[in-house]
Amino acid sequence: MDTSTVKLNSGEVVNCIKVISDPTRLLMMKLVEKKEYCVCQFVDMFDISQPATSQHLRKLREAGLVKENRRGQWRFYSMNESSPQASIVKGILSQIDEEDQQYLQLLEKEALVDCQ
Repeated sequence: MDTSTVKLNSGEVVNCIKVISDPTRLLMMKLVEKKEYCVCQFVDMFDISQPATSQHLRKLREAGLVKENRRGQWRFYSMNESSPQASIVKGILSQIDEEDQQYLQLLEKEALVDCQ
């Protein structure tokens, strides 16, 4: 399905914007836009508890913005490119500077995390 031609109603757009209006979820989306991440990576990168991380990811998943891939005890998340809201999210994410300090700090922490 070509998501660029899908039109959403105002409620769907508002819900999408509400979900990613949280700074943690917005940055999670910026990260998963480029690659898949494990829950444990997000726990260490964002320096928040595993339950808090899971709640953020649950909200993103329930909104259809991320896909969950289970591998053994690990859960990995990536952007749901087929979501009707994908074009909205990508438009918003494109406004975040690649040199954004919070984003760069998360990328620096990523290198230190190993889930295996």
